[in-house]
Amino acid sequence: MAVNFTSTRDGLGKPARYRPMSDINVTPMVDVMLVLLVIFMITAPLLTVGVPVDLPQTRAPSINDPKEPLVISIDSKGDVYLQNSKIEASDLGARLIAITNNNPNASIYVRGDKAIDYGRVMQVMGIVSSAGFNKVSLIAELPGATPTNNRTPRR
Repeated sequence: MAVNFTSTRDGLGKPARYRPMSDINVTPMVDVMLVLLVIFMITAPLLTVGVPVDLPQTRAPSINDPKEPLVISIDSKGDVYLQNSKIEASDLGARLIAITNNNPNASIYVRGDKAIDYGRVMQVMGIVSSAGFNKVSLIAELPGATPTNNRTPRR
């Protein structure tokens, strides 16, 4: 806060009252906002990392579904993941029923690493189908696309 000592009030030489400066110093606020911006720019890409799966490629059109589906991933070792958490294949049907509140029309996407055998993917799809879900789709990549963990789903 700045104080002005030079002005007088009544012309008799008596110092005037202290008058605080009414300007707001925004520099500290800008510094904090820039630090927060840098922190969020660094951490945001780390929050979207999923299970690393090398998807097969296809030329099928993209699925435009406004709801976020449940994603089942099968990695190169054959381990099954529901969203980002590892799960036993025997528990998969019960967990899907609990998450979707027994909604057979819930969209479920299966991501299978191209290094695993087709039988493992079909086993997981069979578990999902036997749990009563009828909207099960496979996810793949477009040919020539750079492999990432968060691809647009393709049927």
